[in-house]
Amino acid sequence: MRWLAKFIYFKLLGWKLVGNISFSKETIKQSVIIAVPHTSWHDFYIGILIRKISGVKTNFVGKKELFKWPFGWYFKAVGGRPIDRTPGQNKVEAIAKLFKENKEFRLTLAPEGTRNKVEEWKTGFYFIAKAAKVPIIMFTLDFGKKQNLVSEPFYPTDNIEADFDYMYSFYKGVQGKIPEKSFNI
Repeated sequence: MRWLAKFIYFKLLGWKLVGNISFSKETIKQSVIIAVPHTSWHDFYIGILIRKISGVKTNFVGKKELFKWPFGWYFKAVGGRPIDRTPGQNKVEAIAKLFKENKEFRLTLAPEGTRNKVEEWKTGFYFIAKAAKVPIIMFTLDFGKKQNLVSEPFYPTDNIEADFDYMYSFYKGVQGKIPEKSFNI
């Protein structure tokens, strides 16, 4: 199936994978991967194709209702983990616990928290990475250039403003599937 994913991604869709593409199944077994900009459902299959091409197992979390009939089995098969999103739950701690429970866990999130235009990101991913003591890997969904750029691992410091400035700069000029919804600084 890897050859089919490569054929679809590279030949049919005409995309490129650039940067730290071996972030790697051998060296970095745990990380928070942030995918920006998240403007469309098309982002999901791009991620699934890259997962198959690279051979790097990635995970995501979703509301527990997604993991029921009829598609629950599929979401689990592609690395999904259910999370209780009812009010009063400490989601950062619940997700950080997943890192403790799994030797290999690479959590992919959209820091915008929505497919709509936002002026700033939610901070949960940042605090998850800090609580789990894992690096953040930045990943672009650039439909303008038809490329996915993957960063080197970035370990959050104790300066959240400087860290966010650094991460925001990585995505400067990146265009989502729906350009007017893209995150721009």
